[in-house]
Amino acid sequence: MNRRRWFSYMMAVLAGSTTVLSKESLRIVPIVNDDEVLVSFELADAYTTGVREAISSGLRTTFTYDLDLRMMAPFWMDRSIVTVIVSTTDQYDNLTRRHILTRTLDGHVEQTLVTEDESVVARWLTTFARLPVCRTSRLEPGREYYLRISARSRPHGDSLLGWANAITGQAKFTFVP
Repeated sequence: MNRRRWFSYMMAVLAGSTTVLSKESLRIVPIVNDDEVLVSFELADAYTTGVREAISSGLRTTFTYDLDLRMMAPFWMDRSIVTVIVSTTDQYDNLTRRHILTRTLDGHVEQTLVTEDESVVARWLTTFARLPVCRTSRLEPGREYYLRISARSRPHGDSLLGWANAITGQAKFTFVP
């Protein structure tokens, strides 16, 4: 394959991936409250038909979020302060028609819930409110930070959850004690 054709092919793939990934958006709101850094985030439009079908078939469905709090460094690589991995899982029981939901933080089960309400499932898998990230004692006053979140799912669905199997977003903030 000659270079021009290869370049055209790569541009078409990249243009297509932009369209695929634009279906979902990751909204991130970092919050500094008292002595903690908290984050609220939502993976909008990720609860797709493909995800619903996978869940209703009984496949264990997991959304995993990698949170990375980093300090911006103007002339060097940004320094990672803390990394947190959060997973939400839905195991649908076809006999009882109940969803068994589990939320883990760095591999430890934090919360479980059983529900029959699909809207609760959608929120559980894609929305977090005031999730603790770290203590403010780990931050330097007056410095700029950003929180980067990468989301992926299993089984691989039809979009975010498809071609690239991940979506990433970030939000900046300045730590003012």
